[in-house]
Amino acid sequence: MGLRIQTNLPSISAQRVLGVQQQRMQHATQALASGSRIVSAADDAAGLAISENLRGQIRGISQARNNAFNAGSAIQISEGGLNEVNNVLIRLRELGIQAASDTVGEKERTFLNEEAKQLILEADRIANTTQFGDQKLLDGSGGEMTFHVGPFAGEENTVSYSLAANARAGELGIEGLEMTDKESAREVLSVVDEALVKVSTMRANFGAVQSRLNATVSNLDIQHENLSAANSRLRDVDVAKESAEMASAQVLQSAAVSVLAQANTFPGMALKLLG
Repeated sequence: MGLRIQTNLPSISAQRVLGVQQQRMQHATQALASGSRIVSAADDAAGLAISENLRGQIRGISQARNNAFNAGSAIQISEGGLNEVNNVLIRLRELGIQAASDTVGEKERTFLNEEAKQLILEADRIANTTQFGDQKLLDGSGGEMTFHVGPFAGEENTVSYSLAANARAGELGIEGLEMTDKESAREVLSVVDEALVKVSTMRANFGAVQSRLNATVSNLDIQHENLSAANSRLRDVDVAKESAEMASAQVLQSAAVSVLAQANTFPGMALKLLG
């Protein structure tokens, strides 16, 4: 090949190689800095599409998990209120047994009856005020509740529960109970026993839903873990590979610069022939 001044082909070739190494260096730097193997869609178009779909699903599962936790919180608040109503009923039963015996006089029964009235009012107040946000939980006005606990649309991603729990004094049959004498005190015992069965039934229903929600959260945790692992294999950078790529690009970039400097001296050699 002769000496040419107008077109320096070695320099053009060296510039092209230098550009390639600069692109490798830039890609490796961006990958390491971002932690993502796919810096742009051109790196892996199909992989990027799959990864974005998985990322949306993972975020959906995270929110569904929060929904399940919030639903569990509502159930726990309901069950906690019923626990206090249950304690009131047990105390009423205790007072009834005490008032049904002649070991206490009429005056003492008056005191016992006053305590019983206050306890009944408190049980009714608990039923009317127990709520989660604006939702009443124990006054029978809850209705159908649907919790979205899946990452997609469709009924299979929801858990429904009929919040029909009614722990008001009138519903339990304890409203207006008195124990002013032995006979009325004994009647209180039978009424309270029936109320305890009703409360226990409501608590059992809440417990069943809570158990289901716990299973739901466990399943969502497993899905989140597996999908995150799948997305990581698609998206996350291999630090060792990109570090080696960057080191190789640095060496070749330096070599390309040196070669380019040498190539740029070739036209000057032709001037010596003119001299």
